[in-house]
Amino acid sequence: MRIAENYRSTKETQIKVKINLDGEGESNIKTPAFFLNHMLNLFSRHSLFNLDIEADGDVEVDFHHLTEDIGIVLGETFLKALGQKEGIKRYGSFYVPMDEALAFCAVDISGRPFIVFDAVFGRDKVGDFDVELVEEFFRAFASSARITLHLEAIRGQNTHHIIEALFKAFGRALKEAAAVDPREKGIPSTKGVL
Repeated sequence: MRIAENYRSTKETQIKVKINLDGEGESNIKTPAFFLNHMLNLFSRHSLFNLDIEADGDVEVDFHHLTEDIGIVLGETFLKALGQKEGIKRYGSFYVPMDEALAFCAVDISGRPFIVFDAVFGRDKVGDFDVELVEEFFRAFASSARITLHLEAIRGQNTHHIIEALFKAFGRALKEAAAVDPREKGIPSTKGVL
């Protein structure tokens, strides 16, 4: 089983994450950012990664530090759970429709952190969550997990639907990329390292 745990404590946040890449999509998410909790539950369900996150922070300021640090710790924990990356498919991509919204995600577990994020939101907030933090979360994850990540909101009008489609597409694409291919012997790279 590819399981890892990680913890980060700063003057701004305290984050605890446990992930099982070979799980069944069970999650236990406890943070004061309820919209983010909803998105992380969706991510867990669609990636089939079992995910436990306990986090708190200076949310009286806003959700920025909490959201970014969850992305950092979750990315680090994902990378740790991958181990040597032997036998993984490495690449994954997925389209997700969510009513009028359509999102696309492509992932390369490359060892080279990079993100292209292309989404326009019609509102600044969903509930009390600033939607600009969606990109911050994905940027933090991609950097810490050392993956190449392309996320695109192709269409949509309802901001909640657009963000939900992005998280679902991310979960499905990452599940595909992290999956073990029984025909793959070793590291899926001509360099021999990822």
